[in-house]
Amino acid sequence: MGTGGKGTGPGQGPRPGPGAGAESAAAAAPGAGAEAGPGAAVGARARPRTAVVAALMLTMGLVALDSTIVATAVPQIVGDLGGFSVFSWLFSGYLLAVTVSLPVYGKLSDTFGRKPVLLFGVALFLVGSLLCAAAWNMAALIAFRIVQGLGGGALQGTVQTLAADLYPLGERPRIQSRMSTVWATSSVAGPAVGGLLAAYADWRWIFLINLPLGGLALWLIVRHLAEPVRAPGARGRIDWAGALAVFACGGLLLFALVQGGVAWPWLSAPSLGLLAGSAALAAVVVRVERRAEEPILPGWVWRRRTIAAVNLAMAALGLLMVAPMVFMPTYAQAVLGLGPIGAGFVMSAMTLSWPISAALSQHVYRRIGFRDSAVIGMSLAAAVLFSFTLLPAHARPWQPALVMLLLGCALGLFQLPLMIGIQATVGWAERGTTTASVLFSRQVGQSIGAALLGAVANATIAGRLADAPMTGLPSHLDDVSKALAEPGSLPTAAADYLRGSVATAVDHIYLGATAAAVAAVLVLLLLAPRRFPVLTEAQDREDREGGAS
Repeated sequence: MGTGGKGTGPGQGPRPGPGAGAESAAAAAPGAGAEAGPGAAVGARARPRTAVVAALMLTMGLVALDSTIVATAVPQIVGDLGGFSVFSWLFSGYLLAVTVSLPVYGKLSDTFGRKPVLLFGVALFLVGSLLCAAAWNMAALIAFRIVQGLGGGALQGTVQTLAADLYPLGERPRIQSRMSTVWATSSVAGPAVGGLLAAYADWRWIFLINLPLGGLALWLIVRHLAEPVRAPGARGRIDWAGALAVFACGGLLLFALVQGGVAWPWLSAPSLGLLAGSAALAAVVVRVERRAEEPILPGWVWRRRTIAAVNLAMAALGLLMVAPMVFMPTYAQAVLGLGPIGAGFVMSAMTLSWPISAALSQHVYRRIGFRDSAVIGMSLAAAVLFSFTLLPAHARPWQPALVMLLLGCALGLFQLPLMIGIQATVGWAERGTTTASVLFSRQVGQSIGAALLGAVANATIAGRLADAPMTGLPSHLDDVSKALAEPGSLPTAAADYLRGSVATAVDHIYLGATAAAVAAVLVLLLLAPRRFPVLTEAQDREDREGGAS
């Protein structure tokens, strides 16, 4: 197997691929596939029906709304249900479920097709949303978020895979621009709607709003999405044992990271025991996956240099994303004194600029390549993340909003070139697994980041409370949210000290995010080939037709 990204998939012989300069051919010709003119690219596939594209946009909208609307309402959810010390599990539990299910759905979509996987995912996501709206305490809400995440894993991976299936390489910016419109709309509507519901109605409506959108998406998918039937010989066994092992290992590790330094000291018996148990389970995961006939993450995903480098870079992206998505709303409300709506608009600056930057990134990667575009984007992101720690103690709302706006611009230039580039290096039969591996790596980073950075925030605030020079401050982390929601209940000096403690915690989180951005740049420069080994449209079509009956 060559180090440039070519190799053999499960049950396949070596596939002839273009040379290292194939990306240049694809990038240099707007509207063309790799080594193919515009006519060949368009004629290779039927034009996707408008209803199918609309279904994909609606399905993506479910995920996009969820990522912004829940974070905005966290203070109100905690105020109603309690559980400040474990609220990060609203995100880490959801992300853990998405993470463990992504590779399974990727394998299923390569085996049985994209449509049944997408239908199941939408239905399960809607069931989870309904259960979340009925949650009676924080433990129940976290459990139902896990159910929601098991559906979300199918949505994220399958929609991204279908976007590549429907359009050849040269025309993928078209579907990505439409997806960017969804993210842009959701980035504005999500925080605004979440803030309005949290302030004037009830936070439970942030989950109920998914039901009409998901219902329409289900109808469109059933009625309009058609795809070739896979041959029975192409169907393999699913590695359920591997999925269970990954879930157990990740859950134990995340629990250790969330509780360490808060419920017990890092060097105590509970922390060391949980970390040792997660290490033992990691060894079990490796053993199970090596013996599996069809592992959820096949070895070729990690042996191909291009895919491995993109996976590691995406893991770093997932980790750093916890800082702006999870902790910025808390910072805006607790430190800046904004209401839920104002906090939502501060966060929406990033989610608005990100898809716009992503849609325009084609003009960069067509000139300098996928890898170098991503390196420039993440280098800018590292500088922007670090600049947040330099904001004054009494920052104006427009200052963190500007940071978020610039961060979205940088990350849009990073993520989309890598996703389009890596999907162009594999054919239909491997695209679901490859896309899932990239999203899996990002979700692993985000799951660990939610737990790790949440632990950093809790430990920082707990340490500041223990060293406080005055009395009247909350004695437990669960009481911090209530004190921040009612600052008038504290003496002026105590309220200022508590806000300063939250600001210090968020600064530490952004420093960790900066380190993750630097790591992503180094991974791309040291491991990724400068030019991705892009398949031609003819090779992709041959791979697609080879598995159809």
